[in-house]
Amino acid sequence: MFKWLESPLSAVLKDPTQLSHALLVRGPRGIGKQAFGMALAQGLLCEKSAAGGVACGSCSACTWFASGAHPDFRLLAPPTGDEAGAEGDEAAPKAKDTKASPWISIDQVRELHDFINVSSHRGGRKVILVCPAEALNVAAANALLKNLEEPPAQTHFILISHRPHRLMRTIISRCRQLGLHAPEPQVALSWLAEQGVKEPAVALAQASGAPLLALAMIEGDELAGRNDLLRAIASPDFDPLAVAEAFRDLPLERFINWLQKWTCDIVEQRMLGRIRYNPDLSRELAVIAKRIEPLAALRLHRKLVREQRNIHHPLNARLYMESVLFAYAALLNPVRRAA
Repeated sequence: MFKWLESPLSAVLKDPTQLSHALLVRGPRGIGKQAFGMALAQGLLCEKSAAGGVACGSCSACTWFASGAHPDFRLLAPPTGDEAGAEGDEAAPKAKDTKASPWISIDQVRELHDFINVSSHRGGRKVILVCPAEALNVAAANALLKNLEEPPAQTHFILISHRPHRLMRTIISRCRQLGLHAPEPQVALSWLAEQGVKEPAVALAQASGAPLLALAMIEGDELAGRNDLLRAIASPDFDPLAVAEAFRDLPLERFINWLQKWTCDIVEQRMLGRIRYNPDLSRELAVIAKRIEPLAALRLHRKLVREQRNIHHPLNARLYMESVLFAYAALLNPVRRAA
């Protein structure tokens, strides 16, 4: 269990008799919510709980849980580990003998019927972990709702979500909610350093303070080329056509994401005197922020945020990069913008 989640976990497990039959664990991506849900489930099923109700890790129940074979636990997750279920390294495990899908299907929920309505194997609790809950399709959500309305005694549902606004209101209304937050920056930076991350401050900033997401970015080499691109567009000799040619093979998703965060930092530096995403380029951002007109920078930033929704559509990547870079160049050159 991640140390920044130990306190909320202990608080929930301290008196499990007061635990609601359904708990919605919400929070930003990449902070360890699935690990929290798994630790909570293990604590509820443990037969020799340690201090504070935390699982002992050595009883038969904990041994079965660790091997993924506890008869009174079910994990409801998409049969793939793509973006619908991923939270850094919190991606849901791949299901066997099922077609790849980003959704939790109604058939998966229906398979819970016997599990929920038959007595537990160990004579104690039964736990169902749904991760992520927003991956439930409409039919699956309605089917799960019926189980949430009148669950048998000693049956607990744990729903994990980083997009709770996508859940049915009727599901939310039947759950006790627990909000988890990103750890304090120093705690997250220390943890990332322990994982061998060379520039933890940059990775954490790019991940908006979510340490697991930052680690996943590093392990997936998702920040490769970022420094080169941003230094190229921060250069006084910035040439849109030359930069578009140099980075023509860069995935558009990364290109737009980095530009969106870059323009956000420009606006925040100009208006608030601070930056959020690129601490290693604070000097360059400070120089650029003095040159731009804040409203024009904000308009470009909002345009880039909107563009993130369209980058998966077929388009000419080179021309698209050029158009974005020319818009950025116009921001830096008031004369060109006025023309």
